[in-house]
Amino acid sequence: MAAPTIHNKALPGQIAPTVLMPGDPLRATYIAEKYLSDVQCVSNVRGIPVYTGLYKGKRVSVMASGMGTGSMGIYSHELYHDYEVERIIRVGTAGGLHPDLELRDMVLGLSSSTDSGFATQFQLPGTFNPCCSFALAKAAWDKGQEMGLSLKAGMLFSGCAFHYSEDFLQKWVRMGALAVEMESAALYMNAMEAGKEALALCTVTDMVFDGRHCSVEERQTSLDQMLTLALEVAIG
Repeated sequence: MAAPTIHNKALPGQIAPTVLMPGDPLRATYIAEKYLSDVQCVSNVRGIPVYTGLYKGKRVSVMASGMGTGSMGIYSHELYHDYEVERIIRVGTAGGLHPDLELRDMVLGLSSSTDSGFATQFQLPGTFNPCCSFALAKAAWDKGQEMGLSLKAGMLFSGCAFHYSEDFLQKWVRMGALAVEMESAALYMNAMEAGKEALALCTVTDMVFDGRHCSVEERQTSLDQMLTLALEVAIG
């Protein structure tokens, strides 16, 4: 398959080498409208918008991934293979699992474990635990420290479901999982298969075990901090 694809009508060259991927299509529009200049919507198939514009004079694209490994798997694979994208930075929300986390912390996913069967397509003789790009992780960590952000680095649990029992998730906490979300495993696997770069940055907007969650105002402020960090990393 080559660009355009059945899921993305952008033409070759219309998507920048670096793409920010929130899960929510409305957040993709928010990022494009608030942070980018000279913005063009280059695709909007199935309600998944793709924007390309300038951030501090450098080209960046924003595309929603939708929810779950299946949706992220389709869109990130096509970006890497059909649009020659070099790096994707996921910017999403997550449920905090680990007791060391607080609301509004940002989790930098060094690796992503999953209960999804996404890796079966690679027919590997073992269990595959995909990792992020070290270069992107280091750039995000260093920039986050410079910005004074509360940033934690470690393993994400990328679930193929949303409603898990507490006992199920506690088993992942005992193995070191910091937070739970739904897309990073597919993104990291596709990046590694393609020989490209990926990083998941997630803001903790709720704590899974005690029910604490961010207010609307806290959520927006912390997400803006994460988006600024991701964009700074994107332009390198």
